Amino acid sequence: MSDPHDHTDAPVLRGERLSKLYPDGEVAALRGVSLQVAAGESVAVVGPSGCGKTTLLHLLGGLDRPTEGEVFFRGTPLAKLDGDQYRAREIGFVFQSFHLLTTLSAVENIQIPMFETPWTPRERASRAEELIKQVGMAHRRNHRPTRLSVGERQRIAIARALANEPSVLLADEPTGNLDSRNQDEILRLLEDLRRSRGLTLVTVTHSAEVAAAAGRVVRMRDGLVVET
Repeated sequence: MSDPHDHTDAPVLRGERLSKLYPDGEVAALRGVSLQVAAGESVAVVGPSGCGKTTLLHLLGGLDRPTEGEVFFRGTPLAKLDGDQYRAREIGFVFQSFHLLTTLSAVENIQIPMFETPWTPRERASRAEELIKQVGMAHRRNHRPTRLSVGERQRIAIARALANEPSVLLADEPTGNLDSRNQDEILRLLEDLRRSRGLTLVTVTHSAEVAAAAGRVVRMRDGLVVET
């Protein structure tokens, strides 16, 4: 895969005329959406529930395929890339619901994506310790998710998303379950990580406060981009 720290003028992600129909072609989640995201950029995709913003994020991250159109990563169609490798090495996902395994400790949860790499157990453990410090959770390293607050769980989920050193972070309502104080802390953390790591950040949200933290806002309605 490409160098995750390669900042060129070419878009790191580009969607061309993306359409997605569910089910049996009766419901159009996306209707010919085109979008470009530059390397290192912070973009918020905003719109009401059902407007297609999460579907767009899933297409960009290779979790789903468009019915029509194409997604490009650094100029190469996703259809020509190894999808598993693309998701494992280039994309970090942050979800509203965290998706942490309750049987594992915080630091063990961070290691989960690393099992797709050739790193040794010692290397995985060292990497997880580094990441849990970066998100300010080293003091909670041995706690299971049920003993963490929602804000702490999201910090662990963000650390897990960074485990394989992705070049792109895709966040789907990352503050949707948080109160205002935790929301502000998570937004600051995401911005600090984006700057320090040279990440490209795409955030899906319905929150004006979350959108205001991004460098660019893309507004969607009824499966279309209506403003950028």
